Amino acid sequence: MYKLLSLILIVVLAGCGAKPGPHEIVAIDNYTANRITSIIDMQTKAAHHHSTGGAITKISAEFLGTPYEANVLVGSVTEPEQLVIDFRGLDCFTYLDYVESFRKSKNKSDFIQQVINTRYIDGDVSYLNRKHFFTDWSHREPLNAQDVTAQITPHSRTVIKYLNQKKEGGEFIPSLNVIERNIVYIPAEFINDAAVSHLKNGDYIGIYTHIQGLDVTHTGIFVRTAKGPMLRNASSLKGNNKVVDSPFVEYVKKTPGIVVLRAMPISDSN
Repeated sequence: MYKLLSLILIVVLAGCGAKPGPHEIVAIDNYTANRITSIIDMQTKAAHHHSTGGAITKISAEFLGTPYEANVLVGSVTEPEQLVIDFRGLDCFTYLDYVESFRKSKNKSDFIQQVINTRYIDGDVSYLNRKHFFTDWSHREPLNAQDVTAQITPHSRTVIKYLNQKKEGGEFIPSLNVIERNIVYIPAEFINDAAVSHLKNGDYIGIYTHIQGLDVTHTGIFVRTAKGPMLRNASSLKGNNKVVDSPFVEYVKKTPGIVVLRAMPISDSN
């Protein structure tokens, strides 16, 4: 399990005079603390010049080259959840957590609260209330995004998934229970120039999976660059092992398909 090594800054989110509980304290290393400040400053100065998608594109670029690190969050059904904020290593989900949180933040303490709102159902920092599934972003409050998959192409498909239920029986996450959900996805064969033309900068992309009990197996961000459309993602692929821009169509054509979530205007998502 990933552990924080250099506990430099401790931020208490409890009210004045209240004794902080384990869920109300976040330990942030010096590198991460400095990066939070610099990205907040950058975002504040450019706030009036960027659309929602433009802000996501700009913020996500700040993490290019960041090492990939699996299992960065701390918590399980037997281990108390810890609020982890650490930029020294990212997996594909925490990468999106931080980008979306920065988009809505005005200062460092606000960023910490936005991470809580983005990562956890009803802002409850606990393992079972973590948004474990990509489509939780468009189904569990507070909502992070809207599912626009069906708007991208008329060839989208809808399947009923029983999230968290293993094919052979049992649950991926014990005690979480099984979640019945309609999942809309675009099969890879229909991801072409016409479909890509309906994607927007900053769209959050989930790589759909046929695996029973899961909605996606990877996530990233759609961005248009001088080199063409890209999937900006924290990649564990050999030769990457960091946050990179992967040619979008080439990447998704090798997968079962995609789910597309679109961030909501800040006034609607806070």
